[in-house]
Amino acid sequence: MSEILEGYVDKIVFRNAENGYTVLSLVNDETEMTCVGMFTFISEGEFIRATGNYISHQLYGEQFQVQTYEFKEPEDLLAMEKYLGSGAIKGIGNALAARIVRRFKNDTFRIIEEEPERLSEVKGISDNMAREIAKQFEDKKDMRGAMLFLQQFGITTTLAVKIYKEYGAKMYQIVKENPYRLAEDITGIGFKLADEIASKIGIGTDSDYRIKAGILYVLMQGSSAGHIYLPEDMLAAKTAEILGAHVSDIEHHLVNLAMDKKIIIREVEGQKQIYGASLYYMELNAAKMLCDLNIKYDLAQTEIEYRLASVEKQFQIELDELQRTAVIEAAKNGLLVLTGGPGTGKTTTINAIIRFFEAEGMDILLAAPTGRAAKRMSETTNYEARTIHRLLEISKMSGDIESKLVFERNEGNPLETDVIIIDEMSMVDISIMHALLRAVTVGTRLILVGDINQLPSVGPGNVLKDIIQSHQFNVVKLTKIFRQATESDIIVNAHKINDGEQIIMDNKSKDFFMLKRDDVNVIIQVIITLVRDKMPKYVNATVFDIQVLTPMRKGELGVERLNQVLQQFLNPPEEGKKEKEFHKYIFREGDKVMQIKNNYQLAWESKSRYGITTESGTGIFNGDTGLIKEINLFAEQVTVEFDEGRQVEYTFGQMEELELAYAITIHKSQGSEYPAVVMPILTGPRMLLNRNLLYTAVTRAKNCVTIVGSQDTIKFMIDNESEQRRYSGLAQRLTELQV
Repeated sequence: MSEILEGYVDKIVFRNAENGYTVLSLVNDETEMTCVGMFTFISEGEFIRATGNYISHQLYGEQFQVQTYEFKEPEDLLAMEKYLGSGAIKGIGNALAARIVRRFKNDTFRIIEEEPERLSEVKGISDNMAREIAKQFEDKKDMRGAMLFLQQFGITTTLAVKIYKEYGAKMYQIVKENPYRLAEDITGIGFKLADEIASKIGIGTDSDYRIKAGILYVLMQGSSAGHIYLPEDMLAAKTAEILGAHVSDIEHHLVNLAMDKKIIIREVEGQKQIYGASLYYMELNAAKMLCDLNIKYDLAQTEIEYRLASVEKQFQIELDELQRTAVIEAAKNGLLVLTGGPGTGKTTTINAIIRFFEAEGMDILLAAPTGRAAKRMSETTNYEARTIHRLLEISKMSGDIESKLVFERNEGNPLETDVIIIDEMSMVDISIMHALLRAVTVGTRLILVGDINQLPSVGPGNVLKDIIQSHQFNVVKLTKIFRQATESDIIVNAHKINDGEQIIMDNKSKDFFMLKRDDVNVIIQVIITLVRDKMPKYVNATVFDIQVLTPMRKGELGVERLNQVLQQFLNPPEEGKKEKEFHKYIFREGDKVMQIKNNYQLAWESKSRYGITTESGTGIFNGDTGLIKEINLFAEQVTVEFDEGRQVEYTFGQMEELELAYAITIHKSQGSEYPAVVMPILTGPRMLLNRNLLYTAVTRAKNCVTIVGSQDTIKFMIDNESEQRRYSGLAQRLTELQV
């Protein structure tokens, strides 16, 4: 049988902001009791009536397990004083709270709500302060009501606070009339949650709001899969499937959404292309800015060749004909694309371009999409390279970290330089490209370097490929594999794979091995032996430098299972080594982890060996890998050290942004280079096991590739050219603008 406990919240001992689980101390006239339970919204000083049962905890003793609770107005002077002095109302401390209650007694709360000007009768309270106290008192009351209202729809405390801050008092009307607005306006509330709320409220499945929201949801899913737009028939069919509606209903609402400027409809060669409005204008503006940068410089060919010869002699750089052409084109044009596979001399060409412009007294900036790629660019050029995000100077944002990118560098505060070189362009999506172009002034040379045969960007768009396929810019494709590169079977086989040629897998190579195994458990055992015992010595690296790459997340040889197994063998539990379970996964001190989403607000610090901060900044990005240095169970924090000694402190609530990284998908490896790569490849979906994926995986290795699994599957992948098509219109836009 349930019992009832009343009192005011004296202290909140612990609170999980994500799910509302709270440990608090509840005080009444008779006793003080520790209460535990799920509290949607509560603060110190609140007076509550709780229903639940007394339980005995083996470590903390007797506690009251709260099942339900309700807020009550404090019923005595002491409770009123405790509430006002608890910090719930900023500016009122214990002494001032006591004076207020002593002055107005049982009428205190009515005075604050109905006659706040009378608060100035109390010593220490001005007219302005009286109004501020009344406002805070009302806001607190409104917030409490909002939390309880949203709780009935299964909305977490964190999301509920976002909703209330976004809409205020209008929240009730919006949720009741059109909960689908939440999916549009609030990051973290997707279509499915909005649909559940609508169902609970009683909104019909054929509601106009629902169909419009469904269309926008499918477009958003499309962008997550890399598409800038979707063909109308594909969009209508997918939306109808999700909503259980007729395709004809979907087509009718497309026109309405276009009138509301939520979507843009373009017709190209008889096919309607449906864009989300933001991506449409992003692509259009990026095309316009690329064309604006593509200016010609009136420089004599002989003069450029003379200067280039001088650079080659001074820096002892030997260029072939195509490499020399690339430097000349970089000098003569505002925009140049340099492309080519591994071993074709892209790095040598970049170095020659840098030295050429440096000799002319020009300022040069280098950047790449990821920290690892930027670090490698710095090492190969002896010139500072930054991530594109750092180049554009992400500002520390308040508010929603995922829905908005705010860069300090833009058209109003452009990058001050003469030349910008961007490497690993295959990884750059339309949003980052758009942000970069906004910060580049006409007259600045932009050189884009990348390999179009790598996997495309994780984000929407096909930027590098579209720029090349538009045929509107100078493109130099390096094709010669240099003698030193031909000594590496990694490079030779990468080119064979890309050309659709079968590779030799007889294990006579020094850096490319195929271990034929057909049993999953045997494959896993081989991987453990390679990563833990064989490869570190063979390539002179640490266990954590060896990277397992797999095509899939799920399955017996997917990322999720492999990480659990590898963790047990590479970083097993030890006495004194702290760990934390999160979403069924164990994180342990010493674990290799990866950031799985861009977080532009996470602060990092680099420290000297004496613990002195030498550099600091914000922003940890999707694909960044590091090691867990410390798990502080008391402070509920995890310290991770990323590349270049950048240390970040995660709260337990932010752990969802991390996952184990002993094994990662090939997609996640883009832009990275590892001393050795181990690939388990046995079976999988036909569309996934393709040439493009294998080529990308092989080119991630610097010194050694080892494939463990089926030789027949490798042969199939080389023959399989199929790739999921990306719907993007950048190439077409560039062509249209040049007509």
